Amino acid sequence: MFLPETYQLTLALMILSMLCWGSWANTLKLCPNFRFQLFYWDYTFGVVLGALAWGFTLGSFGKGTPFWDAVLHTPAEAIAYAICGGIIFNIANLLLVAAIDIAGLAVAFPVGIGLALIVGTVSSYFVHPAANRLLLFGGVALVTLAIIVDAMAYRRRESTAKATSTRGIILSLVAGLLMGSFYPLVAHAMATVVVYPGGLAPFYPGPYAIALFFSLGILLSTVPANWLLMKKPLDGKPPVDGADYSRAPIGWHIAGLLGGFIWCCGAVSNFVASQSHANVGPAVSYSIGQGATMISAAWGVFIWHEFAGAPRPARQLLVLMFIFFLLGLTAIAVAPLY
Repeated sequence: MFLPETYQLTLALMILSMLCWGSWANTLKLCPNFRFQLFYWDYTFGVVLGALAWGFTLGSFGKGTPFWDAVLHTPAEAIAYAICGGIIFNIANLLLVAAIDIAGLAVAFPVGIGLALIVGTVSSYFVHPAANRLLLFGGVALVTLAIIVDAMAYRRRESTAKATSTRGIILSLVAGLLMGSFYPLVAHAMATVVVYPGGLAPFYPGPYAIALFFSLGILLSTVPANWLLMKKPLDGKPPVDGADYSRAPIGWHIAGLLGGFIWCCGAVSNFVASQSHANVGPAVSYSIGQGATMISAAWGVFIWHEFAGAPRPARQLLVLMFIFFLLGLTAIAVAPLY
């Protein structure tokens, strides 16, 4: 399997992860009348296809155990951790989207992702301590501050104040706790080592096989969780059923598959970076990946023109947000070097 040998290549993979995680939601904008619960079926299939594509390409070449052999020989403990990580992430993702529908992006996203960033970084660091703690956690603090400023900018953009739903905030908090909890499980699964007697080289499953089991956890949990959300949407909208899914244009289904594939590219590149020979560790890899908030904000500002006509204070807050993000991500990026 391919694992980067240098820190420069590892950093490139972490940046790719950030770009993918911050860009996949654009595919939902390509089908504006497609309810998210229906879109999510195609998104889930795209995640599984992405894991297979990475496995049979980069995961099958280079040093170490090839992808499919690693899948067949992955110990049950690692499989369980990876699948559980996929289930927890999936529930968090569904709850976060419901919270955005209820409380709005300016409240739900900073609360959920900000909490996930803190929980995921701290817990992943304890699983695999690596990098300079002052730079790492200082960078996380700056990124968290950038997310808060981003929320303030969105609030200033709104022309009319809206009451924030308590239910939306609660969903955001639960989603953030779960979103920050999945990565340590994945890190533990990738760190599982099988030691053979007789002097044979030890075996560990590696990021590509774990990514496949992680995606299967997402698929398995989507069936009951998304079906329930179709019947009883948390956002108060009418229920949807399979007939609505089948009536959707083929282009919307392709957009859903593409969205899942892009997200999975971000996940696999993040997993691979955390296991690189540069000894970056999962805490740094996850922290930079969660810089996706900056990427999604950039899409909204520069491509979708979400702040066109916004008041001047909102645009000033956006500049401040990008400064905090860049400073925080720079601190996290150089943390493994010191």
